[in-house]
Amino acid sequence: MSHNKTLDNCRFETRAIHEGTDADAWEGATLPPIYQSAAHIHETADSLSRTFAGQSRDHIYMRLSNPTNQHLEQKLAALESGKAAVVTSSGMAAISNACMTLLRAGDEFVASSALFMSTFSLFSNVFKKYGITVRFAHPLKPGEVAAAINEKTRFVYMETITNPGMEIADIRAVADIAHENGIPLLMDNTLASPWLCRPLELGADIVLHSTTKYFSGHGGAMGGVVIDRGEFDWQTEKFEDFSPFAGRDPSLSFLTRMWKEHHVNCGTTPAPFHSYLTAIGLSTLGVRMEKHMANAFTVAGFLKKHPKVNWVNYPGFDDHPCHDTAKSQFGNRGFGTMLTFGLENQEACFTLIDNLKMILNLANLGDCKSLIIHPYSSQYVSFPQEVRDRLADPCLIRFSVGIEHADDICRDLDQALNAIG
Repeated sequence: MSHNKTLDNCRFETRAIHEGTDADAWEGATLPPIYQSAAHIHETADSLSRTFAGQSRDHIYMRLSNPTNQHLEQKLAALESGKAAVVTSSGMAAISNACMTLLRAGDEFVASSALFMSTFSLFSNVFKKYGITVRFAHPLKPGEVAAAINEKTRFVYMETITNPGMEIADIRAVADIAHENGIPLLMDNTLASPWLCRPLELGADIVLHSTTKYFSGHGGAMGGVVIDRGEFDWQTEKFEDFSPFAGRDPSLSFLTRMWKEHHVNCGTTPAPFHSYLTAIGLSTLGVRMEKHMANAFTVAGFLKKHPKVNWVNYPGFDDHPCHDTAKSQFGNRGFGTMLTFGLENQEACFTLIDNLKMILNLANLGDCKSLIIHPYSSQYVSFPQEVRDRLADPCLIRFSVGIEHADDICRDLDQALNAIG
């Protein structure tokens, strides 16, 4: 399925709806078919042989490729200004696949010291078993990133907006540091979405998402994606191990290797139904993000004035340390849809959550519904105490602002906050 060049001059909201639509191939349908088939027929032995040899783009087996998944890949690559993409069964599958494609035993990489809890655990615990070292650097201090890089470093890994710290790294500055050292920059863009920020346009080489979040908007589909800008030079001595995967397009050596070595062999292919749900949800991403952003701004202002709230961490405030970076990278589109705020203690946090009537307490974000969680007692509860205290705070509440009416969100928060003794 090829990119529709008539959309090149269209805005994001238009492309989110029409990109990848192929009514002719879909027998007049405007939504992608769900190809729920484990395998695909080949009329001749030669046809199947040629496809296995990579001489044909026909489909063989769902774990290798699927037309519904490919539709979503093409759509997401276009929306992120990438050259190609591979969708996966979850956001963590995308992260693990992308990183393991670049890493070998004895290698090192540099990562933000303020990572999502599962990413932190993967980097600091799982990779350690294979002799791989992560060196953490503060996302707001490019100098720390530069100082952490050595001859064993294979890449730099950052999040556009950190979870739950709400830090926003200077993508151009970090990309320049990575490229000066001949290594790629990988960016997890989940909390921003390509509507708010497109890191590939700011110098990043690989973008990752948990598509479970904003892309679908309904919390009914799980998935991930790895998107390649297609401009990093993999034909260097540092990445000589990528030469067998150069094939017909050396610029996509990374994705080719990831697909062949990790995606296919580790079985991280998403179910076509999940890709279908994600693809149709994408059509409303632009309008949903506008509402998310507007609500977040209103809710942050409400919480900042509430007497029971000690502090609010939201990049939209003029005095936030990342406010200027956010304005520079996000333009006038907003400052993210998530915020954190602090109460007196963990007991107060529990009282707030237990008294909410509309806002939901669950371990997800990016849904159209407002979602709240106390990370210290949930996501980080099994972490070693020292690490737990560094990554979370017993007084912190994480709030993913939904698209309900802002007045209703604030009213629910107000009555729950007032229940705190």
